[in-house]
Amino acid sequence: MSIKTAVIVIAATVLSQVSMTGDALAAQCGRSAAGFEAWKQDFAGEARARGVGPTAIGALMGTRYATATINADRGLKSFRLSLDQFLAKRGANAIIARGRQLKTSQAALLASIERRYGVPAGPLLAIWGLESAFGSQRGNQNMLSSVATLAYDCRRPELFTDQLYAALKLIDRGQFTAQTRGSMHGEIGQTQFMPKTALEYSVGDLDTTQGALNSTAHYLKSHGWTAGAGYQVGESNFAAIQAWNAARVYQQAIAYIGQRIDGE
Repeated sequence: MSIKTAVIVIAATVLSQVSMTGDALAAQCGRSAAGFEAWKQDFAGEARARGVGPTAIGALMGTRYATATINADRGLKSFRLSLDQFLAKRGANAIIARGRQLKTSQAALLASIERRYGVPAGPLLAIWGLESAFGSQRGNQNMLSSVATLAYDCRRPELFTDQLYAALKLIDRGQFTAQTRGSMHGEIGQTQFMPKTALEYSVGDLDTTQGALNSTAHYLKSHGWTAGAGYQVGESNFAAIQAWNAARVYQQAIAYIGQRIDGE
């Protein structure tokens, strides 16, 4: 998911660091690319002890320090925008227009998803549009290198260590490979699932429309979505949207765009 993109981005952490430059953050962190190879060796030993298999260990050892991921992580800014600014920056009007078209062209799929999970078309299409421009922008970074780099980095190592173990497990299962591509923080698929989210909630191929939308609806239902209830701020299903992404402005954007696509 963009961060899901985020899903994952902790807005309070970002906000507390807005006055610091990327260089200052890197200096404070004290972990550069130079130590990554030694860290991988240590992590591989721990991973083997936890039962990670040789395929995933081999993939881990082939990762490279992802400088682009670190630069992106240090430069997060859009979650500090107002809702109007965020909607303009993300092209909300275009997402709404395309979402309405897809609501018609994908009517059978969306209806089957709503019957199964109780999630209507609007919020699903809003998430799909915001996360990957309806599957057209899924990222071209090596997923495992991005996640391993963030697990090594000092900002949120616990968070991304969990993501790394999930990615390794998915590689051992054959669902991911060492070549799987994703966005800057390791998000993959048409609705940008993080590896741990994919491990726990995917119900199909996340690179396909059917797999991505079913998995997203499954995630929302698993986080309390109730069929027929509202999903605007203050309504019961907004809590499931909050679980999707920690940034308040992103949550509000999903609710607003979803409502417009649903024609309300």
